[in-house]
Amino acid sequence: MATDTVQKIKDRLSIIDVVTPYVKLTKAGRYHKGLSPFNKEKTPSFFVSPDRGSYYCFSSGQGGDMFTFIEKMEGVDFKGALAILAEKAGVELVYERGADRSKNDRLFEAVARAEQSFARGLTPESGAYAYARSRGLTDATIRAWNLGVAPDAWRALLEEETGLGFSVPELVAAGLVKEADGKPGTFYDRFRNRLMFPIRDTAGRAVAFTGRALDAGNEAKYLNSPETDLFKKSEVLFGMHAAKDAIRTRGFALLVEGQMDLLHAHQAGFANTVALSGTALSERHIALIMRYSENLMLALDADRAGITAAGKSAVLALRKGMRVKAVRLPKGQDPADVIGKDPEDFARRVRDAKPIVEFYLDTLVESEGDPHRLVLAAERLVLPLVRAMQSPMEREHFIGVIARRLGIAETGVRGALARLPEDAVPIGRAPEAAALPEADEDPAALMLAAAARAYPGTALEKHVKSEYARITGMPLDDAANIPERYLFEAEAVIGEAPEPASAADLVLRFERAYVRSLLKAAGKSIALSEAAGDANELAAATARWSELAKRVKETEAQPSPKPHH
Repeated sequence: MATDTVQKIKDRLSIIDVVTPYVKLTKAGRYHKGLSPFNKEKTPSFFVSPDRGSYYCFSSGQGGDMFTFIEKMEGVDFKGALAILAEKAGVELVYERGADRSKNDRLFEAVARAEQSFARGLTPESGAYAYARSRGLTDATIRAWNLGVAPDAWRALLEEETGLGFSVPELVAAGLVKEADGKPGTFYDRFRNRLMFPIRDTAGRAVAFTGRALDAGNEAKYLNSPETDLFKKSEVLFGMHAAKDAIRTRGFALLVEGQMDLLHAHQAGFANTVALSGTALSERHIALIMRYSENLMLALDADRAGITAAGKSAVLALRKGMRVKAVRLPKGQDPADVIGKDPEDFARRVRDAKPIVEFYLDTLVESEGDPHRLVLAAERLVLPLVRAMQSPMEREHFIGVIARRLGIAETGVRGALARLPEDAVPIGRAPEAAALPEADEDPAALMLAAAARAYPGTALEKHVKSEYARITGMPLDDAANIPERYLFEAEAVIGEAPEPASAADLVLRFERAYVRSLLKAAGKSIALSEAAGDANELAAATARWSELAKRVKETEAQPSPKPHH
């Protein structure tokens, strides 16, 4: 890199220009001072000297120039800081060619060359371009994010890059090619016939890709680059290079699940949006977001997996001291769906986003008809969120919110909260519409659902659904994810004669398990009422427990049906 590039940047930027977007500075004699961006503090210990072009943070004992500051704040190396500041200063980076270039430099260039190659192929006449437009992406978005296409060929990129002087080991290390299984020494392109999304680090350098299949026959709809020296999935958020300034300006980061969701969000004006790339939110991701804001808004898919992910992400963020809200989306839709239909509707939902505790309470209240099951579900799913909060005042506020929504005393909520371990996480199924428990929670329920799924359109299916509704007061969830082994087991039990009587034993086993779970929940309600000192609630909970104990006895007394053949 030209040796005068650093000086050109320093000539055009002052250290005050660089630090001010991150730290609110006030003049103090020859210096400027502010609160440390590296530690939480109430008294300013961060000082900047315009004359020397340097800073020093007394609370963390670190200092340096504008490049050091960007390295610390953005989590990049010197060359990453150079790229960020060059863009800010309007200085063009010119790379020197020579044998002394580092391994990572070579990998960065290999990925950049791949990005250029993919982008060249995405012409307005291509099928991939038509697909991108059919998904609601504009020409401007396609250009701004430099989308591309991997051709439907086995070695196109491999041959192009080796022709440019890159070795096969370098291309493997960059995640661009892979070795064929069972054929040592045979290599081929990792991405083929896919719409390509470049993934960038915070300096804006391409480090990896996500490829969206253009052929339904491909193995995976979305394929991500493997982890490399440049790309650590737990450290990189898609779109952060473009979103960081907007996150700082707007005061919160909007987290979505995938590339399409993010592009639609940015296209609709939500420039503070970042996305996950095939992995769960990590502590490193949280640290990256917190460089720009301590407020996180989750807009994950409105299905069970998305809502469950929201709970796990929220706990992680709350433990780090973040404030977390969630956007309520229509069931079965993702942000791209909502924005594609009505961007104003999405904007309204973002404005109406609620703190994560209230978000979960709302969905639980809607899905749990029985008040005792509601209390139990809230204890398992909502209280861990409160436990994760770092602010005692915030905890107290949400204890009151939970108590009012559940109709119990705050002392009961506080007592249940005190029994939770520090590392408690939301457990159980996500608070969606009434649905089956997870496999490890209630195998009897899954066996019953598997029986209905295995024999669609039969009298047995109708009987099973009717019995499930009688027992639970809720419809059986047709969309539930049933592990394959339960389908096989149900078919082995019922055989080739799917008559209603064939499922009698499965129905009885489920009813016994379900009623026992209600009895357990009623017992917990009694404990909560006693802790709260609520005599009326205690009486009602005790009466409910007695009714359920009688029902348990009745179901246990029923003889198991004889095998039906």
